[in-house]
Amino acid sequence: MDLFDGLKLKIKGKNIKVVFPEGNDVRIIGAAVRLAMDELIQPIIIGNKEEVAALGAASGFITDKLIVIDPETYEEKDAMIASLVERRAGKLSVEDAGEWIKNVNYFGTMLTYMGLADAMVSGAIHSTGDTVRPALQIIKTKPGTSRTSGAFIIFKRNESYLFSDCAININPNAQELAEIAVESARTAELFDIEPIVSLMSFSTKGSAKSPEVDKVIEATKIAQELAPQYQIDGELQFDASFVQSVAELKAPESKVAGKARVFIFPNLESGNIGYKIAQRLGGYEAIGPILQGLNKPVSDLSRGCNEEDVYKLAIITAAQTLIS
Repeated sequence: MDLFDGLKLKIKGKNIKVVFPEGNDVRIIGAAVRLAMDELIQPIIIGNKEEVAALGAASGFITDKLIVIDPETYEEKDAMIASLVERRAGKLSVEDAGEWIKNVNYFGTMLTYMGLADAMVSGAIHSTGDTVRPALQIIKTKPGTSRTSGAFIIFKRNESYLFSDCAININPNAQELAEIAVESARTAELFDIEPIVSLMSFSTKGSAKSPEVDKVIEATKIAQELAPQYQIDGELQFDASFVQSVAELKAPESKVAGKARVFIFPNLESGNIGYKIAQRLGGYEAIGPILQGLNKPVSDLSRGCNEEDVYKLAIITAAQTLIS
């Protein structure tokens, strides 16, 4: 059984509601129709009902099973505005809240925050910032987590790995990197990826000296203290993390070296480059980014996504609700 067959079994019949704010994109409509037809989730589409139906019909999609909510005619708009003003705790006026929810990402985030949807998937036509900002302002991070991070599931046939952070934090400090490592281990468990975590560097166990290496060493110590139940080690180069013969030479005493399945990059630059190399040269599929550390699941599509990417990321996002 591959990754997605297992996830489908987990979410099927749970009536998980996932909101898609970008109802004017045919990739979203196509994926939502498939998800509804497969009875995996209940898609909620943000948009004008006639326009959504017309867009679907033009591509041969029957949209009857989709819930479509038009922000312009939404009957509970006043309640949503009041809830947003309360959530922002004096930082937002009623008038400004009304303006915020005209933005489809804020509208979708509020549906999720208010419990009318269980999760949100956006980003097909919006930047990462446009997707993440409302989530941070409204849904916010879990207690004990200082920030969100973006992980990718990297898989090919029966091989699955987790790469993090590849989307959000440009240069996390040691504490932040440790939190990312622990949250990534939890994410990996949900998707049946063994949570053996490597904090990576260009150095293995002191082979190089620099402040960048020191950061990873400190982050490893913090992560091990935060989550002693997981196998976490660093600093390790990628080859020492992944290849058993290299691990035996470079880090023979490590329980993670040569066995890692969760790979923590020291900064966004290396993470973004790394997952794209695996995807484009290695032939792996890269699904994400999955936003970790939020009180409710929100996922950010790549603007270069296709319908299949939307379909798979929605399944992953729905599965996150089972532990949220």
